Amino acid sequence: MSVALVWFRRDLRLQDNPALQAALAAGHDPVPVYVHAPAEEETWAPGAASDAWLHRSLAALDADLRARGSHLVIRRGPSAGALQQLIAETGAQAVYWNRKYEPVTQPRDAAIKRDLRQQGLQVESHNGYLLFEPWELTTQQGGPYKVFTPFWRNALSRWRLAELCAAPDMLAAHGIDGLPLEALGLSPRLAWDAGFWERWQPGEAGAQQTLEVFTDGALNGYCEQRDLPDRVGTSLISPHLHFGEIAPWRIAHVLQGIRSAGRNADIDGYLRQLGWREFSWHLLHHFPQTSDANLNPRFDGFAWAPPQQALLEAWRQGRTGIPIIDAGMRELWATGYMHNRVRMLVGSFLCKHLRIHWLQGARWFWDTLVDADLANNSMGWQWIAGTGADAAPYFRVFNPVTQAQKFDPQARYITRWVPELAKLPVKARFAPWLSPGLLAEMAPSYPAQPLVDLAEGREAALAAYHLCR
Repeated sequence: MSVALVWFRRDLRLQDNPALQAALAAGHDPVPVYVHAPAEEETWAPGAASDAWLHRSLAALDADLRARGSHLVIRRGPSAGALQQLIAETGAQAVYWNRKYEPVTQPRDAAIKRDLRQQGLQVESHNGYLLFEPWELTTQQGGPYKVFTPFWRNALSRWRLAELCAAPDMLAAHGIDGLPLEALGLSPRLAWDAGFWERWQPGEAGAQQTLEVFTDGALNGYCEQRDLPDRVGTSLISPHLHFGEIAPWRIAHVLQGIRSAGRNADIDGYLRQLGWREFSWHLLHHFPQTSDANLNPRFDGFAWAPPQQALLEAWRQGRTGIPIIDAGMRELWATGYMHNRVRMLVGSFLCKHLRIHWLQGARWFWDTLVDADLANNSMGWQWIAGTGADAAPYFRVFNPVTQAQKFDPQARYITRWVPELAKLPVKARFAPWLSPGLLAEMAPSYPAQPLVDLAEGREAALAAYHLCR
């Protein structure tokens, strides 16, 4: 029987995998391949948290393949050279993969496809990552969207989910050797990620379990609870989606299958969040510069504050003196994740109260989030900063104290991640500098004052905004 390489990338699963399905449907024996080539991602090579997750996800994929008689072949890049070598070793007649959509990987993949086809190989790429590919939805004028609501309205009008496909029961064995996973050096030398794995189980089985837990639990009341960081009110499925351990259309199928009068609003609310993920890739495809530059050029002349490393380090370490901000940054370091509402707050504080460029925040999130995704990360930070598509107006400056009082009213989230404040009365945990005597007595290790006076920081941000209008 003929052999085909199946090149795994951001699709680390066996069910609902269009590239694998196509290879099997064409009658090929698939040789599963992963090529490690982070340098080809250029300035946005995966960060440390992503690497730590990837190590475990690849191990899970290899275990799933071995349970079916095959195994994952791991090689180092460059990608084109590694694939050519494997074609020579296996005599492969075809190569299949699922598409990636980053600005630097699309032309690379197009060149590889062209060169292999010129050699006479069958080469196919598929959509294994999105509900709609970035070029599928256009405005009535044929251009890209910059506002989410009409984008999502169009998406819903064209709602056609891909069919579900079970993982194959068995796969043909092959004798191709690869590198041991450990040779990639993905796991950190110092186990700073140890706390991650108390929360997460990378791999396809972990993704499926996370979806089941969500549909049985947090989905009920999702619209009301998704903004409350003191509880599990969200799906926690974003890292599994990022690594392709579950297909977005499987999530949508499952949710559609459990619709009821009492659940419709929550299901639609969650599907809308999947829609934001689609919108972010739509934006990055059409505006590829936005991973590094403002989408709205009006902000190119914005008066960002001069770089102050001490302020940036205090923000990164959760030592700003503002409890909800510090709680979010400490959750991020401990778990590789941060609640979405809190992401908006820490981002607003960095970009507006401190006036530190949004790219500094984007880079830190990129290195520390297990769900670090170039499109979502770029869109999220530009939304927070007011420089992107459908963005929060720059003059909308979140007050972290009132936001904490609204969304963490018992300060449970704050207390969990900033435990030195636990002895303070609940009301004092939101702005402890307003109770200096209590703070000095009960939490002397916590900053006595925030990095910036919130009112002064807001006024400085608004003044800078008006100068670049």
